[in-house]
Amino acid sequence: MAMATDNPQTLVSTEWLGENLYERGLRILDGSWHLPAAGRDAKAEYQEARILGAQFFDIDEIADADSDLPHMVPGEADFESWMNEFGISNDSQVVVYDAAGLFSAPRVRWLLRHMGLKNVAVLDGGLPKWKAEGREIETGPPGAATAAEFKAHPRPEMVCGKGDVERACATGDTQILDARPAARFRGEAPEPRPGLRLGHMPGAINVPFTSLLNPNQTLKNPKELQAVLERAGFDFEGAAITSCGSGVAAAIISLALEVLGHEKHSLYDGSWSEWGKDGNTEVVVG
Repeated sequence: MAMATDNPQTLVSTEWLGENLYERGLRILDGSWHLPAAGRDAKAEYQEARILGAQFFDIDEIADADSDLPHMVPGEADFESWMNEFGISNDSQVVVYDAAGLFSAPRVRWLLRHMGLKNVAVLDGGLPKWKAEGREIETGPPGAATAAEFKAHPRPEMVCGKGDVERACATGDTQILDARPAARFRGEAPEPRPGLRLGHMPGAINVPFTSLLNPNQTLKNPKELQAVLERAGFDFEGAAITSCGSGVAAAIISLALEVLGHEKHSLYDGSWSEWGKDGNTEVVVG
């Protein structure tokens, strides 16, 4: 039974996807991605087993090839050709899942929303929950999708750059929410990417992405999400910038804000991969 909280524009349950799996306009994306140290090959895992009809969305490949930063937002034309290959049109209903439960799928959803797709949701609990419930899994070589036509309509207000973050640090009028684990935020643990300084942006608030999830890697309910963000010091009246190591986990905070109906937020695409590498940005430890 699909749950009352299912929203095809933000987050849907495994029950909802099970009921809608054979709908004609539905497209499913496996947006799995793992931190470099995890030693996992997301694409190989996808090719072994996936939700029926899923296409693999490679965060590192569907990105700006000219940037030296990881998986930055791609150009519109490149993005459109990928969507066409996936059989996604502007009218499609897309559901994105990942192999961790809820980790990288929100980044894929955020990118699709940024490019103008309206009906795109994250699968709550992802592939682990789907498998645990004994739902339909496809194995062997994946089939190709029927080509479609997608036209990008970017929403620039959803993404911000280093200059926007510097202004937020200087003025304090936009809250910076950092999704990295507390030890990395405080500068007590190394960054997974070499060459980055340790610490956080001045005035940033630490909201480790794990604090927004249940033990089974589903998103906490709205009341709990609100409590976590308020405890961290977030003022719901103000605007927010979400950030993390490389713009992936930041999208989990962005998703939580959307579930709560908070619309004044953007994602720092370069995140700590850019800020921590730049010798001219201010870094705070502790």
